[in-house]
Amino acid sequence: MQNTSPFSTLIHSQAARYGERTAMMYRDYDENVWKNISWNRFSQCVRQVSNALLELGVDIQEKVAVFSQNMPECMFVDFGAYGIRAVTIPFYATSSEMQIKYMISDAKIRYIFVGEQYQYDTAYRVMKIDPGICKLIIFDPKVKKDQQDQVSIYFDEFLKIGEPLQHQAEVEHRTAEVDIDDLANILYTSGTTGLSKGVMLTHRMYMAALRGHQGALRMTEDELVMNFLPFTHVFERGWSYLCLAEGCTLAVNLRPQDILVSLQEVHPTCMCTVPRFWEKVYNGVQEKISSSSAIERKLILDALRVGKAYNVDYMMKGLTPPLSLKMQYKVYEKTIIALLLKTLGLERHNFFPTAGAAIPPLVEEFVHSVGIMMVAGYGLTESTATVSCDRWNQPVTIGSIGRVLDGVQVKFGENNEILLKGETITKGYYRKAEVTALSIDDEGWFHTGDAGYMKDGELFLTDRIKDLFKTSNGKYIAPQMLESKLVVDRYIDQIVIIADQRKFVSALIIPEYKLLEDFAHKHGIEFKDRADLCSNPKVVEFVMYRLDTLQQEFAHYEQVKRITLLPEPFSLEKGELTNTLKVKRPVLNQNYAAQIEKMYEE
Repeated sequence: MQNTSPFSTLIHSQAARYGERTAMMYRDYDENVWKNISWNRFSQCVRQVSNALLELGVDIQEKVAVFSQNMPECMFVDFGAYGIRAVTIPFYATSSEMQIKYMISDAKIRYIFVGEQYQYDTAYRVMKIDPGICKLIIFDPKVKKDQQDQVSIYFDEFLKIGEPLQHQAEVEHRTAEVDIDDLANILYTSGTTGLSKGVMLTHRMYMAALRGHQGALRMTEDELVMNFLPFTHVFERGWSYLCLAEGCTLAVNLRPQDILVSLQEVHPTCMCTVPRFWEKVYNGVQEKISSSSAIERKLILDALRVGKAYNVDYMMKGLTPPLSLKMQYKVYEKTIIALLLKTLGLERHNFFPTAGAAIPPLVEEFVHSVGIMMVAGYGLTESTATVSCDRWNQPVTIGSIGRVLDGVQVKFGENNEILLKGETITKGYYRKAEVTALSIDDEGWFHTGDAGYMKDGELFLTDRIKDLFKTSNGKYIAPQMLESKLVVDRYIDQIVIIADQRKFVSALIIPEYKLLEDFAHKHGIEFKDRADLCSNPKVVEFVMYRLDTLQQEFAHYEQVKRITLLPEPFSLEKGELTNTLKVKRPVLNQNYAAQIEKMYEE
C-alpha cells in the first residue's frame, strides 16, 4: 500500500514500517557483490544529511546540486534536503563543463555533490572560477582530489558532520513547516533545440503524481525494481519515488553499460526504460533466430506466433483465449519463452513502464508476445513524468500511449496539439517568465508541442509538431514515426530522417557494425576500415533493400530514397545527442552537411 507521507518524512515513515528490510541494493565494484541498504540505514543517512546540510548553512529553498551517476547517495541527498525544505537539482553524469556552469550560475548553487572522477574534475574546474561555490562533496572515496583543493570533502566525512544529529530540532521544525508548494527540484532539460530550461517541480506535483498512479499499476511492496535510467531523468526519478512510497526494493545500477549483467544478477520484477532498450532486445532475438538451426528457428517463431495470438490478440484486449490456444501458450511459456526470458534475467517479470520516445509497433508486439507487460506511457518533465499509461486491468492497443492519469486534464488544440492541466503540471520554468508564457496560455493550459488524438479512452501520438518536416513538394513528413518503424531492422542501430525543404526523404544511418562486417565477409566484400565498409555500394544497396522491405506501407512521398551509412556513432562530445540520448537534428544537419548534400546531387 502506498505511503502518502510527504517526502520530508517518507523514508523515516517507511523505516518505522519496514525496519531492517532492504530498501536499496547496489553492486560494490571492489568486492563485485550486491550489497543491501536497510530502511533503517536509509533513514539514518537521510537524518545525517539533513543535519550536515544545516551545519553548512543551507537555507530554506536553497538549491543544492547532485552531479553524479545513479548511486544510493543520490537518494540520501534528495530526501535529506527535503527534510530541511531545500531544493535538489540533479545534473546528468555526462554534463559538460559549459552546461554545469550555466546551471550553477542560473540557480545560484553553493554546494555540489559529485559522483566519480569525471564529475569531480569537471565541477572543480568550475569551482576555481566561480567564487559562489563553497564546497564539493564527493560520493566515491576513490576520487583523487586536486592538490590545490582544500575545501572539498568526501561523503563519509560529510555524513560524520551530521552524525551527532546536532541540528535535529531545527530539522523537525522545518519539516513541520513544509509547504506543499515548496520547490522539490529544478530539472534542467537539455532539449533537442539546445535551449536549457529549468523545469520547476513542487512537492504538490509529486504528491499528485503518486496519487494518480494508485490502481493504474499492478504493484506491491514485494517488487524488486532495477534502476536503469539516470535519476536526473524525470521518468526514473518519479518512478523511483513511487517505488519507495510503495515499499519496493530499488536495485541501483551504477553503470549503464552493465545493465545486461545486472539484470542477470538481480532478476528484477520491474524496470522503467526507454524503447531503445527493447529494440536492442528485439534485434538480439532476431539475430538468434537467424543464426539458429532450422528446427530451433521453427520452434522460436512458432512460440512467438502463439504468444502473439494469446497475449496480443486476446489478453491485451480483455478477451478470453480459446482453451487450445491457452494450452499451446502454456507449453511454450514454460519452455522456449522461459529460456529467452531467463537469458535476459527477466524470468520474474511483473511489468515494465516504457516511455521517452515512440515505441516501434513490431517491438511492442514482440515484448507482449513473450508475456512481458510493457506499460507504454507518455509524459514530460513539465508533467512530473506520466500523462498517460497502459492500465493492467483495461484493454491495451498496440501503438497507444495508454489512458490519461487520474487528475490530469487533456484537450486538443490547434493542429491536434495535446494540452495539459492539473496538479502534476509545472507552473513554469525557473527564471524564464517569457519562455513560460510561450508554453502556458492565458487559460492555464500547458502546450506540449506533441500532436495526438483519443480513441476508445486511449491516447495516441501522431507526431511532434515542431519536428514536422515539409518537403519542397509541400508534403508533410513525421520523422519520428518513420524512424520508429525503420529502426527495428537488426542491421540498423540508429536512423535519422532528412526531409525538411528537400525534394525527397533521405536518411543518415548508424548501422550495427558487427552485423555489417559479418555480411561483408560472407559475401566476399573487402574493406580496409569502417569508412570503407560504409561507403561500399554493395553494402549500401543491401541496407537500402532491407529498408524498402520495411517501408512498403508508407506513402510514396514518405519513403526513404537515399541513405548514408556513417562510420562512427552519434556522440555527446560532438553535441549530436542530448543527455537523454535524443538526437539534436540541427547539429546533425550541420555536422553532416556534406554527406546530406551528396544524397541530393542529381
